[in-house]
Amino acid sequence: MSNTKKYLVGIFDDDDTLMHAVKDVRKAGYEITDAYTPFPVHGLEHAMGLEPTRLHTAGFFFAATGLTVALSMITFINKFNYPTDFGGKPYWALLSYVPITFEHTVLFSAIGMTVSFYYLCKLWPGKTPKIIDERTTDHLFALTFELDSTKDANYVNAVSELLKKEGAIEVYQKEV
Repeated sequence: MSNTKKYLVGIFDDDDTLMHAVKDVRKAGYEITDAYTPFPVHGLEHAMGLEPTRLHTAGFFFAATGLTVALSMITFINKFNYPTDFGGKPYWALLSYVPITFEHTVLFSAIGMTVSFYYLCKLWPGKTPKIIDERTTDHLFALTFELDSTKDANYVNAVSELLKKEGAIEVYQKEV
């Protein structure tokens, strides 16, 4: 069984034209599957109606885990594993633990958010990327619309005409 999907692809040569097309296509009521750009386009995620990422929330929880691990580790070492009396100073001197606690917090947050990002974007080692059009990695922009069994020829024609009217230099169907 093949896992290929069929897409309608509209190719644009300017990011401003792409942004205008995204707004008009959404206003017309069509659902855009994805947009491919050779560089980040400011405001594209808002124009496409994508929800904001919750990666920062995951970062907070990873940082809290790093903080907990650091303080737990330091407490275990200084109080139980290797208690050393340093001239009557306390075994649990919180201010002296700030540097290592901070470093653990940053380390856990950075590694956790990186792994989460790769997982959410389905980017893992050895994965073959789904490239709709090679030219989108260099100088062109693409809007894609997934075509499934519910989309008929009228839908394809209507979206194609709208994309051409909005400035698409090329519109075609592709199976990936």
